[in-house]
Amino acid sequence: MEGDLESCLELKFAGGRPALRDGAVIEGYASRFGLPDQGGDIVAPGAFAASLAKLAARGDKVRMLWQHDPARPIGVWEEVREDATGLFVRGRLLEGVTLAQEAATLIGAGAIDGLSIGYRTIRAEKDGRGRRVLREVELWEVSLVTFPMLPEAKLGAKGERTEDIAAALIAATEALRG
Repeated sequence: MEGDLESCLELKFAGGRPALRDGAVIEGYASRFGLPDQGGDIVAPGAFAASLAKLAARGDKVRMLWQHDPARPIGVWEEVREDATGLFVRGRLLEGVTLAQEAATLIGAGAIDGLSIGYRTIRAEKDGRGRRVLREVELWEVSLVTFPMLPEAKLGAKGERTEDIAAALIAATEALRG
């Protein structure tokens, strides 16, 4: 069964301008409406609505992964919603997860700058230019990634400096080890 799920799960890299603040909190746009990605796909407004409603009804959440690897969760998304721009996410990297601390350091250094969605297409159509317009998708996860599919969409810092937060997480790790 797991192999079947992996074969139908699509991955979409798209960022926003998420920020690290209040420790290990990140936020930004995991998808942006109306912009064609490098694969020629465009996400339409409302594409996530049914999926988000189903997740909420089950009491379930969209997963936060590292580079789309289901064996490497690094945090939790505490808010996932559509707005006029796209799919907004806010969550936190978990301080007790070594990979999450590494992710915070990489974000602070500017080495990681993208978000990406993992989903299954429910309904899509072609536009007049032959591009696929995603009208409804089943959202599974949002990952921190190195290469976003939408080049204009990147992670960025707002408020507190990410370097300070990364240094604080490293110091906390050393204190726990010592």
